[in-house]
Amino acid sequence: MKYLMMIFQDEKAGAALPPDVMAASLQQFMKYNELLAKAGVLEGGAQLKNSATATTIRVRNGKVALTDGPFMESREQLGGTYTFNCATLDDALAWAQKCPAIVEGWGTVEVRPIMFNPMEGALQK
Repeated sequence: MKYLMMIFQDEKAGAALPPDVMAASLQQFMKYNELLAKAGVLEGGAQLKNSATATTIRVRNGKVALTDGPFMESREQLGGTYTFNCATLDDALAWAQKCPAIVEGWGTVEVRPIMFNPMEGALQK
């Protein structure tokens, strides 16, 4: 079963971190990536640019509206994702709990089963 882990963070707090703290955090993510890859559960992932670079698309009353920035106002923004291939939700949660965002205490993660993957063309069980 595939699971998506979304990492949320407070971008303003992250931007205020000293460069050495950011570099140390990046190193922890590199170690985490290696651990996931060696275990054979890493399917993919991506680190996103700051939410100010987002463009939101809406259709209202048949008209397309493009808006700079994220749709939701929130203290935490989506900063990246990982896709895991795990036997159970408990396994996926165990991997998520090892994420540096959780271990270091600066982020929040959400884990969800993937229902449909367009690359595979079928609903996941």
